[in-house]
Amino acid sequence: MDSSVISVKLEAFDGPLDLLLHLIEKNKIDIFDIPIVQITEQYMEVIAQMDHKDMDVMSDFLVMAATLLKIKSKMLLPVEVTEEGEEEDPRAELVERLLEYKTYKYASYELKDKQMDASHLLFKQSTIPSEIANIKDEVDVGELLSDISLSKLQSIFHSVMKRQVDKIDPIRSNFGKIEKETVTLADRMLYIEEYAMLHRTFSFRQMLESQPSKTMVIVSFLGILELMKVGTLKISQEHIFDDIMITYDNSNKYEGELTPSSAD
Repeated sequence: MDSSVISVKLEAFDGPLDLLLHLIEKNKIDIFDIPIVQITEQYMEVIAQMDHKDMDVMSDFLVMAATLLKIKSKMLLPVEVTEEGEEEDPRAELVERLLEYKTYKYASYELKDKQMDASHLLFKQSTIPSEIANIKDEVDVGELLSDISLSKLQSIFHSVMKRQVDKIDPIRSNFGKIEKETVTLADRMLYIEEYAMLHRTFSFRQMLESQPSKTMVIVSFLGILELMKVGTLKISQEHIFDDIMITYDNSNKYEGELTPSSAD
């Protein structure tokens, strides 16, 4: 059994129960199953190191020492049985006192924390003029609700809910309806060929700038490339960065419907 000396100061404990609770927590002991022999030995070692000048304080610690020795001696005797047939535990009264002390001890910590938190709070004196400080609106609840019925309450409830449903968002209400734009490459190729047949020669940039959306520009560009691949359109550019001119050429007119070619 390890009964090494524990160096402590009397000022660190508020009383014998505080010392006992410290020993229990330090040794990580189950408070409901206190090893009396071990705790008594450590308790007596601490008592031996205390200053014995203040006998009023020491008397409390000596009384607890006597209590521990009494419990220790009872633990060595055969177990007593109560009238109900249950075994009596000599430690029960001590455990109850320790639990009660522990409850109040940690409650004091909570109160101390609240006191510290309260010290950071500042209160402002009331600046309400005295002429209006005591004015109170007298509301007669009975008169206010005298003509209210369940049907009226239900009507008011439905009215409030309807206003919530019909509420118009001042920002999003001005947005147009977002619809998915459907553009197929085959349709754009037919359109571009008809456009080329009508204009014979036209500007590549002008053709793309006339498209209403980014999606239409991209699909139109792909359509022009497909028509160039099959020989329906021919392009020319005199200088770098000049506009590209597109010319319709039906000498290599293909048969069948226009469909995008497979990837090379």
